[in-house]
Formats: sequence, structure tokens, C-alpha cells
Amino acid sequence: MTGQFLTKITVWIAIAGYVASLIIFLKSKSHDSIARIFWTAGCIALIAHATSAFHFHHHWSHRDAYNETARQTTKVFGLNWGGGIFINYILIIGWIVDVIWWWRGLTIYRNRSKIFSIVWHVFLFFIFFNATVVFKDGILRWLWLGFTLALVFILTKNLAKDK
Repeated sequence: MTGQFLTKITVWIAIAGYVASLIIFLKSKSHDSIARIFWTAGCIALIAHATSAFHFHHHWSHRDAYNETARQTTKVFGLNWGGGIFINYILIIGWIVDVIWWWRGLTIYRNRSKIFSIVWHVFLFFIFFNATVVFKDGILRWLWLGFTLALVFILTKNLAKDK
């Protein structure tokens, strides 16, 4: 298995875990434990992705990762800035904390502050949207756009149901 393949497949698994968990969580309270498993698998896959990227592509160098992030940002936005790597670190730490929070109990997790949950998921969605649509092309971009439409539909339906 090549480093490039391992790096790509782990990010796909992370995204799939995020998508599956979010849809299950929004659709049914009775399947929270299944959503939590997908959420945890997505987090583990994201950690594997970051580990793989640092090992195979950046040679365990933060500077190399920063420079590659800057290169990609320059290519897309014309801005030579590698600070997005720190946003990725926040994502990983935040997701780990969130997984731990969820494993403390399904009721505790579901009853946490709605504002916190909204801000957290907007952040996650923003990161994944940028990673899959803004900085990528091909099938991943189209899959993520499809998920975006599905999520908007589910959220709209849930908001209408809550009224």
C-alpha cells in the first residue's frame, strides 16, 4: 500500500464517518450509538490521515506541512499562507475531544448546548467543504456537493418538524 493511497483513503474514511454520523444523528435519536461509532471511526481515520500525510509527504516536518499548505492556498486563492495547517490541528484536537465527550454518554452529548453544537458543526462543515470542494476537484468535489444538498434538505426538514 503506497503512502499516497493510504493518505487519500484515510481522509475518505474520515469524511464518510462524518457524513454517516451526522445524517444518522439528525434523522433519529434511537440510533445515536450507531452515529457515535461512525463519528469515532471518522475521527480515528482523520488521525490516521494526518499521521500518514506527515509520514509519507512531510517527513515529520511541520515546516514542510506549513509550506505545502501555503503552496495549495496560493494555488487556489493567490495568498501565500500556510496557517491552514493550524486549523487542521484544531480540527483534530476538537474532534478527539468531541469523541470523548460523546463516549461519556449519549444523553450528555445530545443535551449539550445547542449553540455550541451548531458552531462546532459549522466549523467542521466549513473545513470539510474547503478540503473537498474548494481545494479538490473530480469525484470528491461532486460527492461533497451532493452531501451538502442532502444535509440542507435534512436540516430544513428537521427545522420544519421542530416548529
